[in-house]
Amino acid sequence: MVLTGRAALLAAAGVVFVALAMPSWAGVGLVVAVVLLVCVVDMLLAGSPRRLQFSRDGDNAVRLGEQAVVQLLVTNPGRRVRGLLRDAWPPSAGVLDPPHKLDLPSGERRRLVTHLVPTRRGDRQAVRVTVRSIGPLGFAGRQGSHEVPWTVRALPPFNSRKHLPSRLARLRELDGRTALLVRGQGTEFDSLRDYVPGDDVRSIDWRATARRGNVVLRTWRPERDRQVAIVIDSGRLSAGRVGDAPRLDHAMDAALLLAALATRAGDRVSLLACDSAVRADVRRPAPEDVLPSFVNALANVEAELVQTDFRIVVSQVLERLGQRSLVVLLTGLDPAAIEESLLPVIGPLLRRHVVLLASVADPHLAELEATRTDLLEVYSAASAARTRLDRDRLTATLTRAGVTVIDEPPTQIAPALADTYLSLKKAGRL
Repeated sequence: MVLTGRAALLAAAGVVFVALAMPSWAGVGLVVAVVLLVCVVDMLLAGSPRRLQFSRDGDNAVRLGEQAVVQLLVTNPGRRVRGLLRDAWPPSAGVLDPPHKLDLPSGERRRLVTHLVPTRRGDRQAVRVTVRSIGPLGFAGRQGSHEVPWTVRALPPFNSRKHLPSRLARLRELDGRTALLVRGQGTEFDSLRDYVPGDDVRSIDWRATARRGNVVLRTWRPERDRQVAIVIDSGRLSAGRVGDAPRLDHAMDAALLLAALATRAGDRVSLLACDSAVRADVRRPAPEDVLPSFVNALANVEAELVQTDFRIVVSQVLERLGQRSLVVLLTGLDPAAIEESLLPVIGPLLRRHVVLLASVADPHLAELEATRTDLLEVYSAASAARTRLDRDRLTATLTRAGVTVIDEPPTQIAPALADTYLSLKKAGRL
């Protein structure tokens, strides 16, 4: 039995009346007994919340930060139910609605809507539906809970998609759809066209020129159907927060932009998220399934507080890739981890593939290094400068080994990675 505030007010009023009219404990006991009797009768007259029937419908997935709508259909086969209904979800599901008021006559149904704005990636599962049915007098009621399962998956937000149109425009230039076209080692013949002043004279086709009687150029486009393997480090290096999100989230955003761009370029893209074990694995999806499969695979990946085993990473990549491919490793530029774990095992990758390492830099370090107004800030600036020098030294070491390195802040890592991919494609290195 659930008592309402109205029952408490009735009991209080009865006690005050008895205290004024006939001050005795017997009178107080009589008032309490009467109030309890009224509450029991009211509870028995209330509709049973346990007889209600529930079903759900609505969104199963939503980008992080966007709103999902989940509908709850309530059917009442019994007596009229009046009261409150609470559709409970975890705090990270971001429920926007207060408990629903419910007035459901016998034999009818109601559709209640719950709005969610998840605050974390991953699956958010409904906890339970609790109904408090109040009797016709409003003094007491019944309460019951039901398990009505539903899952809303919060997907990576893909904030970097705003950079995709400009990169696709550059891709069209490289792909021969505009006149701005140059030849590279990794290009293939596309077509012939008339010479325009300013064109690269090395592309003149002298035989076609002799046949036509005017200067003709060969046009070229980057080779298609290359393999691009995106590897995301989900170990401790990706757990630290940079700005308003962990490094892992920024790496996912950059990976999604690169995947969308490479797919439009005609390349085959695969995904691997790994630390001491494989956390996500997407192998050669169809072009139209690349982004859906990537965001679904990455939705539940969280940074693990373990050291990434790069031997597993290298072996997994070599197992997946046959021909020469681009391997993009999104990890942190931590000198100890890279020098002890990655450099000793990266040799087989470098001999067979083009390796690109992308790291999310912390812009706060530059701020610390530039601020030196007191002694404490001087020490902080010295520490930040030491960190920067260590990263620069590690970048130079990786570059000498044949690795292309990108080290950019969160707002620039995604477009910088896309630009580097286009540069490698333009140079014919894929």
